[in-house]
Amino acid sequence: MRFPWSRSAPVVTEAKSLSAPDADLLALFGAAPASGYAASLSTALSVPACQRAIALISGSIASFPPIVERKVGADWQADDTHPVAKLLATRPNEWSSTFETIRDLVATALTHDKGGLAFVNRIGGEVREIVRYDAANYAVTYSTDGRQEPAFAINNVAIPSSDVIHLRSPFSKAPLSLAADAIGVAKMMERHAGRLFANGAKPSGIIKTMKAVGDDGVKKMLAGWRAAHEGADNGGKTAILWDGAEWVQMTLNSVDAQFLELRKEQVVEIARGFGTPPSMLYEMGRATWANGEQAAKEWLASLELWILPLESAMRHALFSPDERADWRIRFDRDDFSAVDLTARATAIASLIASRTLSPNEGRDWLDMPPRAGGDEYANPNTGSSQPGGAPQPQPEPNPNAA
Repeated sequence: MRFPWSRSAPVVTEAKSLSAPDADLLALFGAAPASGYAASLSTALSVPACQRAIALISGSIASFPPIVERKVGADWQADDTHPVAKLLATRPNEWSSTFETIRDLVATALTHDKGGLAFVNRIGGEVREIVRYDAANYAVTYSTDGRQEPAFAINNVAIPSSDVIHLRSPFSKAPLSLAADAIGVAKMMERHAGRLFANGAKPSGIIKTMKAVGDDGVKKMLAGWRAAHEGADNGGKTAILWDGAEWVQMTLNSVDAQFLELRKEQVVEIARGFGTPPSMLYEMGRATWANGEQAAKEWLASLELWILPLESAMRHALFSPDERADWRIRFDRDDFSAVDLTARATAIASLIASRTLSPNEGRDWLDMPPRAGGDEYANPNTGSSQPGGAPQPQPEPNPNAA
């Protein structure tokens, strides 16, 4: 079995420059970003909205089954006989499943500027393993001639690009890096809320009196107040004060009153950075029945920004140059619509009625076996089939029937 650290492979050293430090170099020297509050990777993952966005995108893409398709004429047809199809249908390596490999690859691309990387191990030209690596174990450099051609090294060993599945974000910056300021502000608010409650900075109210009561008077007044009003049995009792003392309810100022709204807005800002609907991060303040369907469409569109380049990267690395014209990897998006069974059933029924799908093709979308006579493109509502659109012959009425 061939591994990227074999002795035959040349050893390379990744060059980093302090004139243009990346996120990993800043973290190595403990340097703070210029904004002063941008979040690092470890800090960002401690923000629930950020962690949820990363898990949601990577897990959603990994939940779409990868299908190996072969070009037959002008059509693409699924073919589970190819070695790549068998590998993806079982386990790409001995210690992780296909779901875990794709999920972690996408998650790395979401959090690291150099993207996510997986090594394709071949034996005799046949793919035998797909191994995802942590970002600390590989380097990606680009040519300086304007083409931006990438070169890869795993554990300081050069790897051909044909053996690498590489997925990275636009702008050469991961969403986490681009949203670092918004995530940092959310973390600062979280810390402020923790200090506020830990220190008990806001009492519910105060007892105010114009007379000097002294230390002993304060202790007696406090003991009497607690005895009369603390505890479950004393809740709601009428308070009685003597000698002109009065109770003053503490109120929140305008900044404190808006603190919760500001925290909610940071969730929305993080959602924008990752391209996820705020409602999927459990921020329901702006979610309605009217915009929910549109948000779902936008969510699938945002996933396509990752799925399409991932399909291309897998096609490039998993097939030989001679195979790429006739073979491809496609993620089955049909499972995305399976959540709304009513909408799915309506769409299938409409496609069958318009003779775009046959009943058996519609059943296949529902993972149901074909039935006899289900391959005909016929409109069940009119009884007409596709050839010529002529109506189907109807049985003669029985005059003896009641």
